[in-house]
Amino acid sequence: MTRAWALLLVLLSTLTQAQAAPSDAPVDPPPRRIVSLLPSITEAVCALDACDRLVGVDRYSNFPASIAGLPRLGGMDDAQLERIVALRPDLVLASPSTRVVDRLRVLGLRVVTLQAESHADVRHALERIAAVIGRPERADALWRAIEADLSASAQRVPAGWRGRRVYFEIATTPYAAGAASFIGETLARLGLRNIVDAGMGPFPQLNPEFILRAAPDLVMAAAQPLAEMPRRPGWGRLVALSSRQTCAFAAAPYDMLVRPGPRLGEAARLIADCLAALPPPR
Repeated sequence: MTRAWALLLVLLSTLTQAQAAPSDAPVDPPPRRIVSLLPSITEAVCALDACDRLVGVDRYSNFPASIAGLPRLGGMDDAQLERIVALRPDLVLASPSTRVVDRLRVLGLRVVTLQAESHADVRHALERIAAVIGRPERADALWRAIEADLSASAQRVPAGWRGRRVYFEIATTPYAAGAASFIGETLARLGLRNIVDAGMGPFPQLNPEFILRAAPDLVMAAAQPLAEMPRRPGWGRLVALSSRQTCAFAAAPYDMLVRPGPRLGEAARLIADCLAALPPPR
């Protein structure tokens, strides 16, 4: 029996009277050993000046650079229960979809789950994390900075791009960021119109023919998939592709764009930079 699994049995044996329940209530002292199982949550903890409390993160967390040496604990589908428990965290932050959440709670670990699909969700998640780590005042300041960046970026978008129709691809199958998503809300703040309306959900899978019929004025995607789009059947007739009315994002900037976390304002600046460099369609 490994030492970590022995620890699991010890934890189970101490739960005969009561089990720790998930709670957002602040505790005294605040948690000092935090495990984050989602990149956006990792970024939020660090943006709230608590990076030094992280003892482990998921495999996809790659920002900020200061977390590079932390143990990697898998992803939502394969989070490593034994390794998480061995780190003795006093707080685990995760998505509700992370498979080990219920088992961690059964073991008495304090788990707070967060999910963000809209700007309001992101703000709420930041407030919850700030409260649970004992720094509630930081959330307000952080959100004010995000709002300031969003507003400043909107002012920088050339007039010729306002009201133009955009397709933002998040997966080649293809899945899109719709108007109801946090990405869609950022695009709207910048004056763009999404070809995927809110009624279709935040991140719907689309029929390629829908995209071709919509004929977006602008296409945004990760650099490699965007480079391959003209070779998809029928996609060569999209004027946005043939006229290079596109925003292609390298891996690190793309990570920032598709994470519902504290870099929302920076993501808006990145999109505004792209639009400022593109001549608007006639």
